[in-house]
Amino acid sequence: MEADATILPFCAVLIVVVPLVPAGMSLINCGFGRVRGAANAILSSLAAMAVAGLLYCLVGYSWGGSTGGHSMVFHLGGKAWNWLAMEPLSLWGFLFSSGAPALVLALQTFTAGIAALIPVSTGADRWRLRSVCFSSALLSAWIYPLFAHWVWADGWLAQLGTNFGLGHGFVDPGGAGVVQVVGGLSALAIAWTLGPRHGKYPADGNSAALPAHNVVFVLFGCVLVLPGWIALNSTGAILFAGVSLARIPLVAVNTVLSGFASFLVSILATRIRFGKPDASLCANGWIGGLVASSAISCFVAPLVAILVGLVAGLLVTISVEVFEALLTVDDPGGAVSVHAVAGLWGLLAVGMVPQIANGPGAIGFGSQANSGQLLAQVVGVSTLIGLILPMTYGLNLLLNRLDRQRVEDRAERLGMDLHELGGGAYPEFVVHVDE
Repeated sequence: MEADATILPFCAVLIVVVPLVPAGMSLINCGFGRVRGAANAILSSLAAMAVAGLLYCLVGYSWGGSTGGHSMVFHLGGKAWNWLAMEPLSLWGFLFSSGAPALVLALQTFTAGIAALIPVSTGADRWRLRSVCFSSALLSAWIYPLFAHWVWADGWLAQLGTNFGLGHGFVDPGGAGVVQVVGGLSALAIAWTLGPRHGKYPADGNSAALPAHNVVFVLFGCVLVLPGWIALNSTGAILFAGVSLARIPLVAVNTVLSGFASFLVSILATRIRFGKPDASLCANGWIGGLVASSAISCFVAPLVAILVGLVAGLLVTISVEVFEALLTVDDPGGAVSVHAVAGLWGLLAVGMVPQIANGPGAIGFGSQANSGQLLAQVVGVSTLIGLILPMTYGLNLLLNRLDRQRVEDRAERLGMDLHELGGGAYPEFVVHVDE
């Protein structure tokens, strides 16, 4: 669907607010790590975003493109399938007065950075700064634009509706899959590549608690991302779902309600599980609800958004413990659960929940058309898990072969701030000994 040209100026204003998302996420990444790696964590977040934004504009947009641009198309079964954009490198000849394509480029300069900084919290206290930059370059130059083209530039996933009659094709207006799941799966690949922090899994087989050094940073980061997330979902709804200005208040309300519901159910779940609410897991629930809302915010009624948020909060709370205790994935910020698991749930919810009129999949729950929409969403989710995850993991393994991504044991004990930056975030305190 194409955006209404009359509301593109409003869309441009929203894009200016989107950077609040990486600002809040950088604080969250900082807070979830150890005190002796605080400065490096936030610097790594900014570096990941900077590298991703540059590489996306210089290289990634050539493969990502936008609707109506030059593309590589192959024919199969009598149908034309859009596989890859074919735009000039380095934005050569790009028309910044082109309206929607220029806004898509501006938005994705930020969203590519958001996807790249998601894994930073997963690699906390052991991921080299230069490796963060190299991994972000791989993500933004190839992996992210490839999937973004399939979904946001009338690629083959978006064509599932016209070519196979599966609802309106795979839909993801706010980037629950394109941004959040891609970033979350990259976080999982980084966790597998780096291995756990020292002391996380003692010889007795249990999982040791290595608490966040500053939960206040984490909780404030949750508040900071909220207006940026509303802008992100609203911009995506305009550019990628073709909604009118009249529906933007619904997008904002649904985004907020999904995040609130997810946060509150996380408080309840952790109180039942541990006897008291767990602030870190509640923060994860808040972000998980926002992630899920990115898929459904312009399609559903507020009560449905609350339901989606409630499920997201439960999934994130359970998933964090499953990955840590059962699968021995050391993910300090819970990025895999928050961004990948909640994002996958949001994508599936598009085809599972009742949707309002005049939007993609706007047929009541249980109808034949809605079943087709669910199947289209399942194809997109399968592509993420079956293709994007192995590709991301393989490229990071190759990078690790060429240049080891994890710091040496001594550097980890000393602390990332002193090892990578030569000075700590809190120089008046002694923070370089083992806790």
